[in-house]
Amino acid sequence: MKVAFLSGTSIVNSRLFSGWEVKKVQTIYGEVDYRTWGDFVLINRHGAGNPLPPHALNHRANLRAVADLGYEDVVALSSVGSLRPDLPPGSLVSCSDYVCFQTGPATYFDQEMKGGAPGIANNLMPRLVGELAREFTIQTGQVYVQTRGPRFETKAEIRIIRQWGDVVGMTAAHEADLCTELGLRYNSLGTVDNFANGLEGTEISYARFRELVKDSQARVDRLLVRLLEILA
Repeated sequence: MKVAFLSGTSIVNSRLFSGWEVKKVQTIYGEVDYRTWGDFVLINRHGAGNPLPPHALNHRANLRAVADLGYEDVVALSSVGSLRPDLPPGSLVSCSDYVCFQTGPATYFDQEMKGGAPGIANNLMPRLVGELAREFTIQTGQVYVQTRGPRFETKAEIRIIRQWGDVVGMTAAHEADLCTELGLRYNSLGTVDNFANGLEGTEISYARFRELVKDSQARVDRLLVRLLEILA
């Protein structure tokens, strides 16, 4: 099955893809590095080499590359923060809707009064949830709240956005918007790596975030192996 994967920290830290062929594709929005193996394509949303921060990502180039390479199904793996005490680090989520009031290049219609109706297709998720169930529980139907980055949210901001959704991140809403505009089917799969700032008395920093991501890498690698097996 032809599937394009979008990912970030889980790919940077994983050795699973070291044997995949590295290629480049030139789009009208810029050059994109990707890895390929069989019918799969993998794009690190933060780019190759030194990763770009969330607010500086070239989402338009990444998704245009997916379409130009002939893919229609996208599985996006995202690291998210929990906005709920009952959704602890280590949880897996699939979001079916999102909140994003951010400005930025989240559209291909810069010169037109036009835009796709927002949404997340999740067409592959029923199969993935079912076949992963023996090892992984995925909480579906969650709501993703996107913030700008690169800094984490203030405790006051978290108190507000807790009323809006279940998890918080900095990338998925832009990706979902662009997939809709291109006619791509976006599938959301998130790993909860931390409680949001102030939730459950936590303090968040990038140093602490990196530690939490590192702690969960073995489990994430196993999830990635199973995804590839299921979709092969």
